[in-house]
Amino acid sequence: MGTLLDTTVFIQLERELRRLDTGRAMAEVGQRLVRELGADEEVGMAAITASELLHGVHRADAQHRARREAFVETVISAFPPIPFDLLAARVHARLWSDLAAGEMDVGAHDWLVAATAIANGWRVATSNREHYRRIESLVVVVPNLSA
Repeated sequence: MGTLLDTTVFIQLERELRRLDTGRAMAEVGQRLVRELGADEEVGMAAITASELLHGVHRADAQHRARREAFVETVISAFPPIPFDLLAARVHARLWSDLAAGEMDVGAHDWLVAATAIANGWRVATSNREHYRRIESLVVVVPNLSA
């Protein structure tokens, strides 16, 4: 099984490691993920997560944009985005239908992350389990990524 890291994980790591240069920050990210998920765990992000992170770059003020962009581009390279393909679209449609029928809405982006994870047989790592609590078929972990 692999682990799909959601946006909250990257935001938490960026905030905690912002004082480090990008290379050192990524080394620390790798160490923390190995500690929490295991050395053999395949790790990635959903394509929508890359979009959310890049959105944060575009919204950053001039003072923080270059640092944030360096961090985001490095994590996108280190954790290649998994595309939203037809299998993920089928899973997404089922989740969306099931949750809408039960009047249980989760964010549209969270549906895409969950569908990508389920379609690939992966779990989701998040800093906010609440985002995914209504998706019963999804395995969710909340890694302790603090130092």
